[in-house]
Amino acid sequence: MRAIQITEFGGPEVLRETELPQPVPGDGEVLIEVRAAGLNFADTHQRTDSYVAKAELPFVPGSEVAGSRTDTGERVVALTGRGGYAQYAIAPAAQTWPIPDGVDDGSALALLLQGLTAWHMYTTCAHVQPGESVVVHAAAGGVGSLAVQLGKHFEAGVIATASSEHKREIALQLGAGATTDASPEGLTNRLIECNDGREVDVVFEMAGGESFEQSLRALAPFGRVIVCGIATGEKNMVSTGHLLRHSRSVLGFWLYHCLSRPAEMVDRPLAQLFELAARGELEPLVGGTYPLAEAARAQTELAGRRTTGKLLLDPWA
Repeated sequence: MRAIQITEFGGPEVLRETELPQPVPGDGEVLIEVRAAGLNFADTHQRTDSYVAKAELPFVPGSEVAGSRTDTGERVVALTGRGGYAQYAIAPAAQTWPIPDGVDDGSALALLLQGLTAWHMYTTCAHVQPGESVVVHAAAGGVGSLAVQLGKHFEAGVIATASSEHKREIALQLGAGATTDASPEGLTNRLIECNDGREVDVVFEMAGGESFEQSLRALAPFGRVIVCGIATGEKNMVSTGHLLRHSRSVLGFWLYHCLSRPAEMVDRPLAQLFELAARGELEPLVGGTYPLAEAARAQTELAGRRTTGKLLLDPWA
């Protein structure tokens, strides 16, 4: 089968197409004929071995796929952990979910990782209440575009940031009440201005570095910054004195901690996301589909913030 394999850590050039044997599922696993593999910003960190979970060489990247189970023919979306950039992939049966009618493969993939991440930031982490203000950074990206739309479901007022006028216009079309440039310089003041001169209640932060610092300073008392990514790779140190003086909170979120409680933290919210999508109340933004051989270009454009929404690889193209 065709696959992308990484045999050394490095830049996009280490993503090389190769021929590998079709994988064989073990006990509790299923084999999936992959129709689309999801690309995530975390993939770019795995490529350089700078992700939260360390990688062992060689490996086939790709943590999520949509396709058909080879044993039943059922359309499914699955978390593979590794191996998604290929024509066939193995996934634990417990981390494989049927795709309902009315939801296409790209939408299902967007809802699996990015959708669940956005959902849990609203519910599990921030406990967003009706009427609260929520800042969504990278609002035209995979997580951000869904988080903007979910603001209506959770009755929150969304302030979106994005790096270009085009992306900010997309955020407005998705339901944001206000937008501003994502540049860190002066971000605190711009967020407060977007919130009618008031400090904000919640920030979904995925960049790190100065963006995090500026977002933290924009919080109202009892405000929360939810960290779901460190796209810049820049680390931050949080002062406990600052948190105490301003009654502010910082919480981290990594979706994989939900997998040990699947019924509560994956199955149920994913079913709700699928239902919203099937009713047309949530429209995942699929930004582009790349042939398998162009995985390096796809990751380069993703890391360079030249894309919007969910990106896919077609392993048969």
